[in-house]
Amino acid sequence: MGERMTAAGPLSLGQLSVWHDIRDLPAHRRHEPNNAAAWPLPRGTDAARARTALRALTARHPSLRTRYELQDADAPRQLTPDVDTDDTLPSVPDDGTAPDRRAAELAHQPFDLGRQHGWRARLLTRDGTPTHLLFVKHHITADAWAQELLHQEFRQALTGPDGLGPTPPGPADLAADQYGPAGLRRQAAALDHWAQLLSHAPPAALPRTGAAGGTVQATLHSASARPAAHALAARARVSVASVVLAAYVRSVARICGSDTLLVQLMSANRFAGRWKTVVTSMNQWVPALVEQARTDDLVALADAVHWSGLTAFRHGMHDVTAVAALRAGMPDAAEPACAFNYVAVPGGSPLDTSPPPDPRSGRPPTLTWEEPFTTIGPRCYVRALETDAGLAIRLTAKDLGREHCAALLRDLHDGLLTAAGRP
Repeated sequence: MGERMTAAGPLSLGQLSVWHDIRDLPAHRRHEPNNAAAWPLPRGTDAARARTALRALTARHPSLRTRYELQDADAPRQLTPDVDTDDTLPSVPDDGTAPDRRAAELAHQPFDLGRQHGWRARLLTRDGTPTHLLFVKHHITADAWAQELLHQEFRQALTGPDGLGPTPPGPADLAADQYGPAGLRRQAAALDHWAQLLSHAPPAALPRTGAAGGTVQATLHSASARPAAHALAARARVSVASVVLAAYVRSVARICGSDTLLVQLMSANRFAGRWKTVVTSMNQWVPALVEQARTDDLVALADAVHWSGLTAFRHGMHDVTAVAALRAGMPDAAEPACAFNYVAVPGGSPLDTSPPPDPRSGRPPTLTWEEPFTTIGPRCYVRALETDAGLAIRLTAKDLGREHCAALLRDLHDGLLTAAGRP
Protein backbone atom coordinates (compact mmCIF):
# COMPACT_ATOMS: atom_id res chain seq x y z
CA MET A 1 0.00 0.00 0.00
CA GLY A 2 1.01 3.60 -0.46
CA GLU A 3 1.65 6.19 2.20
CA ARG A 4 -1.20 6.57 4.64
CA MET A 5 -2.51 10.06 5.29
CA THR A 6 -3.35 10.67 8.95
CA ALA A 7 -6.19 13.19 8.64
CA ALA A 8 -9.64 11.73 9.25
CA GLY A 9 -13.19 12.93 8.87
CA PRO A 10 -16.73 11.75 9.59
CA LEU A 11 -18.37 8.99 7.62
CA SER A 12 -21.01 9.95 5.12
CA LEU A 13 -24.54 8.96 6.14
CA GLY A 14 -24.50 5.99 3.77
CA GLN A 15 -21.17 4.77 5.12
CA LEU A 16 -22.51 5.20 8.64
CA SER A 17 -25.52 3.04 7.79
CA VAL A 18 -23.20 0.27 6.63
CA TRP A 19 -21.12 0.62 9.78
CA HIS A 20 -24.19 0.23 12.01
CA ASP A 21 -25.03 -2.98 10.15
CA ILE A 22 -21.57 -4.51 10.52
CA ARG A 23 -20.06 -3.13 13.73
CA ASP A 24 -21.16 -6.05 15.92
CA LEU A 25 -20.69 -8.89 13.45
CA PRO A 26 -18.77 -11.85 14.87
CA ALA A 27 -15.57 -12.86 13.10
CA HIS A 28 -17.19 -15.71 11.17
CA ARG A 29 -19.69 -13.30 9.55
CA ARG A 30 -17.42 -10.41 8.61
CA HIS A 31 -17.49 -11.40 4.93
CA GLU A 32 -21.25 -10.78 4.67
CA PRO A 33 -21.05 -7.10 3.56
CA ASN A 34 -19.01 -8.20 0.51
CA ASN A 35 -20.35 -8.43 -3.02
CA ALA A 36 -18.73 -10.10 -6.02
CA ALA A 37 -18.90 -9.79 -9.80
CA ALA A 38 -17.15 -11.35 -12.80
CA TRP A 39 -16.63 -8.82 -15.58
CA PRO A 40 -16.00 -10.36 -19.02
CA LEU A 41 -12.99 -8.91 -20.81
CA PRO A 42 -13.09 -7.91 -24.49
CA ARG A 43 -11.22 -10.28 -26.76
CA GLY A 44 -7.55 -9.38 -26.97
CA THR A 45 -7.28 -7.82 -23.50
CA ASP A 46 -3.94 -8.63 -21.91
CA ALA A 47 -2.90 -8.38 -18.26
CA ALA A 48 -1.09 -5.05 -18.69
CA ARG A 49 -4.12 -3.42 -20.28
CA ALA A 50 -6.43 -4.70 -17.53
CA ARG A 51 -4.00 -3.49 -14.85
CA THR A 52 -3.79 -0.02 -16.41
CA ALA A 53 -7.58 0.27 -16.57
CA LEU A 54 -7.96 -0.82 -12.96
CA ARG A 55 -5.27 1.66 -11.89
CA ALA A 56 -7.22 4.46 -13.62
CA LEU A 57 -10.34 3.59 -11.61
CA THR A 58 -8.41 3.50 -8.36
CA ALA A 59 -6.86 6.91 -9.01
CA ARG A 60 -10.22 8.33 -10.05
CA HIS A 61 -12.38 7.22 -7.08
CA PRO A 62 -11.22 8.10 -3.53
CA SER A 63 -13.40 5.37 -2.01
CA LEU A 64 -11.12 2.75 -3.57
CA ARG A 65 -8.16 4.26 -1.66
CA THR A 66 -9.91 4.84 1.67
CA ARG A 67 -9.31 3.12 4.98
CA TYR A 68 -11.04 3.73 8.30
CA GLU A 69 -10.44 4.44 11.97
CA LEU A 70 -12.85 2.07 13.71
CA GLN A 71 -11.35 1.62 17.18
CA ASP A 72 -14.16 3.72 18.67
CA ALA A 73 -17.27 1.99 17.42
CA ASP A 74 -19.41 5.00 18.35
CA ALA A 75 -17.24 7.46 16.40
CA PRO A 76 -16.00 5.81 13.19
CA ARG A 77 -13.91 7.99 10.86
CA GLN A 78 -12.71 7.76 7.29
CA LEU A 79 -9.05 8.49 6.63
CA THR A 80 -7.89 10.78 3.87
CA PRO A 81 -7.51 8.54 0.78
CA ASP A 82 -4.07 7.04 0.30
CA VAL A 83 -2.00 8.63 -2.45
CA ASP A 84 -0.94 5.32 -3.96
CA THR A 85 -2.23 1.78 -3.86
CA ASP A 86 -0.95 -1.69 -4.52
CA ASP A 87 -1.57 -2.01 -8.27
CA THR A 88 -0.69 -5.67 -8.59
CA LEU A 89 -3.36 -7.77 -10.27
CA PRO A 90 -2.87 -11.45 -9.42
CA SER A 91 -4.00 -14.04 -11.95
CA VAL A 92 -5.99 -17.16 -11.18
CA PRO A 93 -6.30 -19.99 -13.73
CA ASP A 94 -9.66 -21.16 -15.00
CA ASP A 95 -10.40 -24.50 -13.35
CA GLY A 96 -13.76 -25.06 -15.01
CA THR A 97 -15.74 -23.30 -12.29
CA ALA A 98 -18.16 -20.61 -13.52
CA PRO A 99 -16.59 -17.13 -13.28
CA ASP A 100 -19.42 -15.84 -11.06
CA ARG A 101 -18.76 -18.69 -8.65
CA ARG A 102 -15.02 -17.98 -8.64
CA ALA A 103 -15.77 -14.36 -7.76
CA ALA A 104 -18.14 -15.46 -5.01
CA GLU A 105 -15.36 -17.58 -3.51
CA LEU A 106 -13.22 -14.43 -3.21
CA ALA A 107 -16.09 -12.68 -1.42
CA HIS A 108 -15.84 -15.12 1.50
CA GLN A 109 -12.60 -13.45 2.57
CA PRO A 110 -13.40 -10.49 4.89
CA PHE A 111 -11.70 -7.10 4.66
CA ASP A 112 -9.79 -5.43 7.48
CA LEU A 113 -11.08 -1.92 6.81
CA GLY A 114 -8.50 -0.31 9.07
CA ARG A 115 -5.58 -1.80 7.14
CA GLN A 116 -6.98 -2.71 3.72
CA HIS A 117 -8.88 -0.93 1.01
CA GLY A 118 -12.34 -2.40 0.72
CA TRP A 119 -11.97 -4.19 -2.61
CA ARG A 120 -9.90 -6.84 -4.35
CA ALA A 121 -9.53 -8.02 -7.94
CA ARG A 122 -8.15 -11.06 -9.72
CA LEU A 123 -7.56 -11.76 -13.38
CA LEU A 124 -9.18 -15.02 -14.47
CA THR A 125 -7.16 -16.64 -17.26
CA ARG A 126 -7.76 -19.56 -19.59
CA ASP A 127 -4.62 -21.07 -21.11
CA GLY A 128 -2.79 -17.90 -20.06
CA THR A 129 -5.29 -15.55 -21.75
CA PRO A 130 -7.33 -13.20 -19.51
CA THR A 131 -11.09 -13.79 -19.80
CA HIS A 132 -12.65 -12.02 -16.78
CA LEU A 133 -11.85 -9.54 -14.06
CA LEU A 134 -13.09 -10.95 -10.74
CA PHE A 135 -14.07 -7.95 -8.61
CA VAL A 136 -15.06 -8.06 -4.93
CA LYS A 137 -15.94 -5.02 -2.84
CA HIS A 138 -17.12 -4.26 0.67
CA HIS A 139 -20.45 -2.47 0.78
CA ILE A 140 -18.94 0.52 2.59
CA THR A 141 -16.73 1.04 -0.46
CA ALA A 142 -19.43 0.89 -3.13
CA ASP A 143 -23.13 0.10 -3.33
CA ALA A 144 -24.73 -1.76 -6.24
CA TRP A 145 -25.14 1.42 -8.31
CA ALA A 146 -21.49 2.36 -7.77
CA GLN A 147 -20.33 -1.15 -8.63
CA GLU A 148 -22.13 -1.02 -11.95
CA LEU A 149 -20.59 2.42 -12.57
CA LEU A 150 -17.14 0.94 -11.89
CA HIS A 151 -17.87 -1.86 -14.36
CA GLN A 152 -18.83 0.62 -17.08
CA GLU A 153 -15.81 2.81 -16.42
CA PHE A 154 -13.48 -0.19 -16.36
CA ARG A 155 -14.65 -1.17 -19.85
CA GLN A 156 -14.15 2.40 -21.02
CA ALA A 157 -10.71 2.55 -19.44
CA LEU A 158 -9.66 -0.58 -21.32
CA THR A 159 -9.74 1.52 -24.48
CA GLY A 160 -8.02 4.50 -22.86
CA PRO A 161 -8.42 6.17 -19.43
CA ASP A 162 -8.60 9.66 -20.97
CA GLY A 163 -12.23 9.12 -21.98
CA LEU A 164 -13.63 8.79 -18.46
CA GLY A 165 -14.59 12.45 -18.13
CA PRO A 166 -14.37 14.79 -15.13
CA THR A 167 -13.26 13.34 -11.80
CA PRO A 168 -16.32 12.77 -9.58
CA PRO A 169 -16.44 13.72 -5.88
CA GLY A 170 -15.67 11.20 -3.16
CA PRO A 171 -17.37 10.15 0.05
CA ALA A 172 -15.53 12.80 2.10
CA ASP A 173 -17.02 15.49 -0.17
CA LEU A 174 -20.45 13.95 0.36
CA ALA A 175 -19.97 13.89 4.13
CA ALA A 176 -18.94 17.57 4.12
CA ASP A 177 -22.17 18.43 2.30
CA GLN A 178 -24.31 16.30 4.60
CA TYR A 179 -22.86 17.95 7.71
CA GLY A 180 -23.02 21.47 6.30
CA PRO A 181 -25.92 23.83 7.18
CA ALA A 182 -28.26 22.62 4.40
CA GLY A 183 -27.38 19.00 5.09
CA LEU A 184 -28.12 19.34 8.80
CA ARG A 185 -31.51 20.85 7.97
CA ARG A 186 -32.24 17.82 5.77
CA GLN A 187 -31.17 15.53 8.60
CA ALA A 188 -33.53 17.27 11.01
CA ALA A 189 -36.43 16.94 8.55
CA ALA A 190 -35.65 13.27 8.06
CA LEU A 191 -35.63 12.65 11.81
CA ASP A 192 -39.00 14.40 12.11
CA HIS A 193 -40.32 12.10 9.38
CA TRP A 194 -39.15 9.03 11.30
CA ALA A 195 -40.70 10.34 14.53
CA GLN A 196 -44.05 11.02 12.86
CA LEU A 197 -44.29 7.59 11.27
CA LEU A 198 -43.11 5.72 14.36
CA SER A 199 -45.73 7.49 16.46
CA HIS A 200 -48.56 6.58 14.04
CA ALA A 201 -47.65 3.05 12.99
CA PRO A 202 -49.67 0.31 14.73
CA PRO A 203 -47.94 -2.90 15.81
CA ALA A 204 -47.97 -5.38 12.94
CA ALA A 205 -45.58 -8.27 12.52
CA LEU A 206 -45.30 -11.53 10.66
CA PRO A 207 -45.70 -14.66 12.77
CA ARG A 208 -42.55 -16.40 13.94
CA THR A 209 -43.15 -19.79 12.38
CA GLY A 210 -39.56 -20.71 11.59
CA ALA A 211 -36.64 -21.87 13.67
CA ALA A 212 -35.57 -19.21 16.15
CA GLY A 213 -32.73 -17.25 14.63
CA GLY A 214 -32.99 -19.12 11.35
CA THR A 215 -33.08 -17.49 7.94
CA VAL A 216 -34.72 -18.81 4.78
CA GLN A 217 -34.33 -17.45 1.28
CA ALA A 218 -36.31 -18.21 -1.84
CA THR A 219 -36.58 -16.64 -5.29
CA LEU A 220 -39.69 -16.73 -7.42
CA HIS A 221 -38.93 -16.52 -11.15
CA SER A 222 -41.77 -15.47 -13.42
CA ALA A 223 -41.94 -14.30 -17.01
CA SER A 224 -45.68 -13.56 -16.87
CA ALA A 225 -45.41 -11.30 -13.81
CA ARG A 226 -43.41 -8.69 -15.71
CA PRO A 227 -46.02 -7.81 -18.37
CA ALA A 228 -48.72 -7.96 -15.69
CA ALA A 229 -46.82 -5.46 -13.55
CA HIS A 230 -46.24 -3.19 -16.54
CA ALA A 231 -49.94 -3.26 -17.44
CA LEU A 232 -50.91 -2.31 -13.89
CA ALA A 233 -48.27 0.43 -13.80
CA ALA A 234 -49.74 1.96 -16.95
CA ARG A 235 -53.22 1.77 -15.48
CA ALA A 236 -52.17 3.35 -12.17
CA ARG A 237 -49.72 5.78 -13.84
CA VAL A 238 -46.95 4.82 -11.44
CA SER A 239 -43.68 2.93 -11.71
CA VAL A 240 -43.46 -0.84 -12.03
CA ALA A 241 -41.59 -0.80 -8.71
CA SER A 242 -44.65 0.73 -7.01
CA VAL A 243 -46.88 -2.00 -8.44
CA VAL A 244 -44.65 -4.83 -7.23
CA LEU A 245 -44.31 -3.11 -3.85
CA ALA A 246 -48.11 -2.85 -3.60
CA ALA A 247 -48.54 -6.56 -4.30
CA TYR A 248 -45.84 -7.39 -1.73
CA VAL A 249 -47.28 -5.12 0.96
CA ARG A 250 -50.74 -6.57 0.45
CA SER A 251 -49.45 -10.12 0.85
CA VAL A 252 -47.55 -9.20 4.04
CA ALA A 253 -50.57 -7.34 5.42
CA ARG A 254 -52.78 -10.37 4.87
CA ILE A 255 -50.41 -12.58 6.85
CA CYS A 256 -50.01 -9.95 9.57
CA GLY A 257 -53.76 -9.32 9.74
CA SER A 258 -53.29 -5.54 9.63
CA ASP A 259 -54.55 -2.84 7.27
CA THR A 260 -51.68 -0.47 8.08
CA LEU A 261 -48.03 -1.40 7.71
CA LEU A 262 -44.77 0.36 8.42
CA VAL A 263 -42.50 -0.55 5.49
CA GLN A 264 -38.80 0.03 4.87
CA LEU A 265 -37.79 1.06 1.35
CA MET A 266 -34.28 1.11 -0.04
CA SER A 267 -33.38 4.63 -1.12
CA ALA A 268 -30.46 4.98 -3.55
CA ASN A 269 -30.03 8.68 -2.56
CA ARG A 270 -28.60 9.50 -5.98
CA PHE A 271 -31.25 12.00 -6.98
CA ALA A 272 -28.94 15.05 -7.03
CA GLY A 273 -26.75 15.26 -10.13
CA ARG A 274 -23.56 15.99 -8.21
CA TRP A 275 -23.75 12.67 -6.33
CA LYS A 276 -24.94 10.49 -9.19
CA THR A 277 -21.48 9.15 -9.96
CA VAL A 278 -19.83 9.14 -6.53
CA VAL A 279 -18.43 5.71 -5.70
CA THR A 280 -19.39 4.91 -2.12
CA SER A 281 -22.35 3.42 -0.32
CA MET A 282 -25.34 5.76 -0.38
CA ASN A 283 -28.17 3.26 0.16
CA GLN A 284 -30.27 3.76 3.27
CA TRP A 285 -33.51 2.27 4.54
CA VAL A 286 -36.32 4.82 4.74
CA PRO A 287 -39.75 4.35 6.39
CA ALA A 288 -43.11 4.55 4.64
CA LEU A 289 -46.56 4.05 6.15
CA VAL A 290 -49.04 2.21 3.94
CA GLU A 291 -52.74 2.28 4.82
CA GLN A 292 -55.58 0.07 3.55
CA ALA A 293 -52.88 -2.45 2.72
CA ARG A 294 -55.26 -5.43 2.45
CA THR A 295 -57.42 -3.88 -0.25
CA ASP A 296 -58.34 -5.90 -3.35
CA ASP A 297 -57.81 -2.78 -5.51
CA LEU A 298 -54.15 -3.18 -6.39
CA VAL A 299 -54.22 -0.16 -8.71
CA ALA A 300 -55.36 2.11 -5.86
CA LEU A 301 -52.81 0.56 -3.53
CA ALA A 302 -50.03 1.09 -6.08
CA ASP A 303 -50.97 4.77 -6.24
CA ALA A 304 -50.89 5.00 -2.43
CA VAL A 305 -47.48 3.34 -2.07
CA HIS A 306 -46.15 5.53 -4.90
CA TRP A 307 -46.87 8.71 -2.95
CA SER A 308 -45.76 7.23 0.38
CA GLY A 309 -42.53 6.15 -1.30
CA LEU A 310 -41.85 9.59 -2.76
CA THR A 311 -42.22 11.15 0.69
CA ALA A 312 -39.88 8.54 2.14
CA PHE A 313 -37.22 9.06 -0.54
CA ARG A 314 -37.24 12.81 0.13
CA HIS A 315 -35.86 11.93 3.56
CA GLY A 316 -33.48 9.22 2.37
CA MET A 317 -30.30 10.77 3.79
CA HIS A 318 -30.57 10.44 7.55
CA ASP A 319 -28.33 9.84 10.54
CA VAL A 320 -28.91 6.25 11.65
CA THR A 321 -27.33 7.02 15.03
CA ALA A 322 -29.96 9.71 15.62
CA VAL A 323 -32.73 7.36 14.45
CA ALA A 324 -31.49 4.67 16.86
CA ALA A 325 -31.61 7.18 19.71
CA LEU A 326 -35.11 8.22 18.66
CA ARG A 327 -36.28 4.61 18.67
CA ALA A 328 -34.69 4.03 22.08
CA GLY A 329 -36.87 6.84 23.41
CA MET A 330 -39.98 5.22 21.88
CA PRO A 331 -39.82 1.63 23.19
CA ASP A 332 -43.41 0.91 22.15
CA ALA A 333 -42.92 2.06 18.55
CA ALA A 334 -43.69 -0.52 15.89
CA GLU A 335 -40.93 -2.32 14.04
CA PRO A 336 -41.17 -2.25 10.23
CA ALA A 337 -43.20 -5.23 9.05
CA CYS A 338 -41.18 -5.72 5.87
CA ALA A 339 -38.57 -4.19 3.58
CA PHE A 340 -38.39 -3.77 -0.20
CA ASN A 341 -35.87 -2.99 -2.91
CA TYR A 342 -36.40 -2.92 -6.68
CA VAL A 343 -33.68 -3.23 -9.30
CA ALA A 344 -34.24 -2.99 -13.06
CA VAL A 345 -31.46 -4.44 -15.23
CA PRO A 346 -31.58 -4.23 -19.06
CA GLY A 347 -31.15 -7.62 -20.70
CA GLY A 348 -29.83 -10.59 -18.80
CA SER A 349 -28.20 -10.22 -15.42
CA PRO A 350 -25.60 -12.27 -13.54
CA LEU A 351 -27.70 -11.55 -10.46
CA ASP A 352 -30.45 -13.80 -11.81
CA THR A 353 -28.89 -17.13 -12.68
CA SER A 354 -32.13 -19.09 -13.19
CA PRO A 355 -33.95 -17.75 -16.26
CA PRO A 356 -37.75 -17.60 -15.89
CA PRO A 357 -39.96 -19.60 -18.22
CA ASP A 358 -41.23 -18.25 -21.52
CA PRO A 359 -44.57 -16.46 -20.83
CA ARG A 360 -46.04 -18.08 -23.95
CA SER A 361 -45.35 -21.57 -22.66
CA GLY A 362 -48.09 -21.49 -20.03
CA ARG A 363 -45.67 -22.89 -17.48
CA PRO A 364 -46.14 -21.74 -13.87
CA PRO A 365 -43.52 -19.64 -12.09
CA THR A 366 -40.64 -21.45 -10.44
CA LEU A 367 -39.62 -21.18 -6.79
CA THR A 368 -36.04 -21.97 -5.83
CA TRP A 369 -34.59 -22.20 -2.32
CA GLU A 370 -31.13 -20.80 -1.63
CA GLU A 371 -28.60 -20.57 1.14
CA PRO A 372 -28.32 -16.83 1.92
CA PHE A 373 -24.83 -15.36 1.64
CA THR A 374 -25.72 -12.70 4.19
CA THR A 375 -28.32 -12.32 6.91
CA ILE A 376 -27.58 -8.64 7.51
CA GLY A 377 -30.67 -6.51 7.20
CA PRO A 378 -34.40 -6.46 7.93
CA ARG A 379 -36.36 -9.48 9.08
CA CYS A 380 -38.51 -9.76 5.95
CA TYR A 381 -36.79 -8.38 2.86
CA VAL A 382 -37.87 -8.67 -0.78
CA ARG A 383 -35.50 -7.72 -3.56
CA ALA A 384 -37.29 -7.63 -6.91
CA LEU A 385 -35.08 -7.85 -9.99
CA GLU A 386 -36.55 -6.97 -13.39
CA THR A 387 -34.82 -8.09 -16.59
CA ASP A 388 -36.06 -8.40 -20.15
CA ALA A 389 -36.86 -12.02 -19.34
CA GLY A 390 -39.17 -11.38 -16.39
CA LEU A 391 -39.21 -10.79 -12.65
CA ALA A 392 -37.07 -12.55 -10.07
CA ILE A 393 -38.45 -11.82 -6.61
CA ARG A 394 -36.13 -12.90 -3.80
CA LEU A 395 -37.41 -13.07 -0.24
CA THR A 396 -34.99 -13.32 2.67
CA ALA A 397 -36.83 -13.88 5.94
CA LYS A 398 -35.78 -14.51 9.53
CA ASP A 399 -37.81 -16.67 11.93
CA LEU A 400 -40.31 -17.36 9.14
CA GLY A 401 -40.81 -20.93 8.01
CA ARG A 402 -40.63 -22.10 4.43
CA GLU A 403 -44.39 -22.56 4.26
CA HIS A 404 -45.14 -18.92 5.04
CA CYS A 405 -42.25 -17.77 2.84
CA ALA A 406 -43.56 -19.71 -0.18
CA ALA A 407 -47.15 -18.62 0.49
CA LEU A 408 -46.12 -14.96 0.62
CA LEU A 409 -44.29 -15.13 -2.72
CA ARG A 410 -47.08 -17.03 -4.47
CA ASP A 411 -49.72 -14.64 -3.14
CA LEU A 412 -47.65 -11.69 -4.38
CA HIS A 413 -47.36 -13.29 -7.81
CA ASP A 414 -51.01 -14.31 -8.06
CA GLY A 415 -52.09 -10.84 -6.95
CA LEU A 416 -50.21 -9.25 -9.84
CA LEU A 417 -51.67 -11.57 -12.45
CA THR A 418 -55.23 -11.42 -11.09
CA ALA A 419 -55.26 -7.62 -10.91
CA ALA A 420 -53.90 -7.42 -14.47
CA GLY A 421 -56.59 -9.81 -15.71
CA ARG A 422 -54.11 -12.50 -16.73
CA PRO A 423 -54.64 -16.24 -16.25
